Amino acid sequence: MNICLIGDGLTSLVLAKILVNKKINVSLYGKKNKGIKFKSRTIGLSTSNFEFFSNEIINLKKKNVWPIKQIEVYSEKYNNQKILNFKNSKRQLLSIIKNNEIYELLNNNLTKKKLFKKFFITGNDFYRKILKEKKYDLIINCDGGNRISKNFFYKKINKNYNSCAYTTIIKHKKISNFKAVQIFTKLGPIAFLPISNYETSIVFSIIKNKSILNEKEIKNLIYQYNNNYYKIKKFTKLEKFELKFSALRNYHYKNIMMFGDGIHRVHPLAGQGFNMTLRDIKILCKIIQDRIDLGLHLNETIFVEFENKMKHLNFIFGSSIDFIYEVFKLDNKLDNKCLNYLLKFANKNKFLHDLLSKYADRGLAI
Repeated sequence: MNICLIGDGLTSLVLAKILVNKKINVSLYGKKNKGIKFKSRTIGLSTSNFEFFSNEIINLKKKNVWPIKQIEVYSEKYNNQKILNFKNSKRQLLSIIKNNEIYELLNNNLTKKKLFKKFFITGNDFYRKILKEKKYDLIINCDGGNRISKNFFYKKINKNYNSCAYTTIIKHKKISNFKAVQIFTKLGPIAFLPISNYETSIVFSIIKNKSILNEKEIKNLIYQYNNNYYKIKKFTKLEKFELKFSALRNYHYKNIMMFGDGIHRVHPLAGQGFNMTLRDIKILCKIIQDRIDLGLHLNETIFVEFENKMKHLNFIFGSSIDFIYEVFKLDNKLDNKCLNYLLKFANKNKFLHDLLSKYADRGLAI
């Protein structure tokens, strides 16, 4: 059995690792020097996804993971009042990992595996050749911008947020740093995600039409919303990426399937993008393992079953994150406190509070 993965990002490497663990030959094709682009970005793995990652993919070392034990949500409109608070004394809510560190961990591990081969894409003829040669049983495309995506997977539900996310890591004085904070500001949501007692990752999503800001102005805003909680010493490079929502209408074409951001992109306010992908990987690998256990050949019917199971759930989950974003965006324009009262009620109501926690942890599989 030979599977081809296209794209040299985290999604491809995670898929490659779990397939190799199942004794499947994997060939990964990526563009040279296109591994990790945003070195200031971090991933917040939910509790269930962290357990899955450690048990089924690769054991994460303590030095690479920082536990989040509390999450607080504030709103600038309501004078920075706390509107939601999540805390679990029994286990951590999130595990924060730097993108580049987890990429290197997976890449170094895979290069030692006999069943794994990595190639660089050279020439514009690569995509035509890989389809014509038919030397792979299955092709999983994790690159949403290549020719295969444009030729076979162009039917999407798209939405442009007209916003950019700015990411950086602040270096600060030592602090007991196990609490993540998100503030819904008038410019867009900003998240403070601890990665050590000395470092905290920042994700600031800013609506373009609010104002055109330069790097110095964005850093000043980070100081402002930080409110002197962190004694900031320096910033790493400020990086920027466009924010969009998308949902692919068809996940597969013959023996080719799109995956990762190619099938769904969501706003980063809830930190669910990569968590959604990991849930997809969990389901896809269960389908593959069921076929292996039955002694069946792995073919494109795997993709059919995966799409039937996950497409509607991914759309509902992604749309719900989009809805949350739009509710806060609209609330900033309204002269009332209805949302504040509603969220405070949800925060105090044990059933709703637990439901929100499970939803964030496991998606719709609750």
